Amino acid sequence: MSITQQYLLDVHRARQLGEPAPPAPGAHDWQAVREWHDRRRFRAVLAGRPAHGRLRRALRRWWSLWPRALG
Repeated sequence: MSITQQYLLDVHRARQLGEPAPPAPGAHDWQAVREWHDRRRFRAVLAGRPAHGRLRRALRRWWSLWPRALG
């Protein structure tokens, strides 16, 4: 059974029982990745290692937007 089929079965059961439908598959993927990343950085700080990459990511994001800003 695929994820989509299981989801449709769960939605049908929830509707039959008058319960709210479950979230669609993949609806919270980015939130889970963000939480994993935050937890990894937190553990690095607890272990005494600096949490690298914040400035580099911000600069990369800014640099990728730069050509579009010029028009």
